[in-house]
Amino acid sequence: MGLQETIKAVYDKDTDLKTTLDERMKAKPFNKQAMAIRLTLTALAILTLYGFATFDYKDIQLLDAVYSMAITVKTMFFQPSINHFTFGDGLKQVSITLGLAFLTTLFGSFVALFLSLLAARNLSDPRLSIVIKGGVAFIRAVPTVLWVLIFAVAAGLGSVAAVIGMTFHSVSYLVKAYSESFEELDKGVIEALKASGANWWQIVFQAVIPSSVTYLISWTFMRFEINFAVAVAMGAAAGAGGIGYDMFMASSFYYDVREIGAITYFILVFAILLEIMAGRIKKKLKVHD
Repeated sequence: MGLQETIKAVYDKDTDLKTTLDERMKAKPFNKQAMAIRLTLTALAILTLYGFATFDYKDIQLLDAVYSMAITVKTMFFQPSINHFTFGDGLKQVSITLGLAFLTTLFGSFVALFLSLLAARNLSDPRLSIVIKGGVAFIRAVPTVLWVLIFAVAAGLGSVAAVIGMTFHSVSYLVKAYSESFEELDKGVIEALKASGANWWQIVFQAVIPSSVTYLISWTFMRFEINFAVAVAMGAAAGAGGIGYDMFMASSFYYDVREIGAITYFILVFAILLEIMAGRIKKKLKVHD
């Protein structure tokens, strides 16, 4: 085959490939689902514009409000200062918040691991799976702060109610995440173990958990990061203490925007450290796998 024939063959092949890709990339026909989504987005946009147009701004001027907000943000993040506690006190309060997040994640992960094994469709009875998933879906639908306030009726406002309420919500979140990870396991592996005479516990500890441990660690650390953010809010809303309570005092009692900025930097630094730590642990697990 000559050079010209080779070039022509390559060109024809590329042309056929381009034609095939163009046919696959054709827009799908307009259907009811797409129309419902567009109508919903349009209605939300109209309601948003109507809300802005009819909102009672009283004597507030929009441009003046935006300028004041910019000044406040500049003061908060570019001129941070600690006025009502020391740097050591700040570290202590952040450690309390981390402790709340760690306890709730620890308790929640242990309870969720057992429940998720019963909630996974490939490991449990379908009816039991539906009951557990329905229960945790209801728990997950209720905001964490409401669970904390519900338990505060019995335990009183403080760290105990915060830990119980946050653990309650963590369990519901992790059961969904863990069970979905277990359900992704190849059914052939489970069938092979059953055929070899393995019982339920042997299947769990020899196949299910070892194959899903990376996902379990990832979801657990993600929930730990969420619980850290929630613990900050609970320090203010439920009197659980920690850096969240100091932020509440600085914003509502002292109205010290510089101190709010300093506390925000405290929280940001620890959140970044948690993310780095989680990334390194997951990387080590992948290396061992």
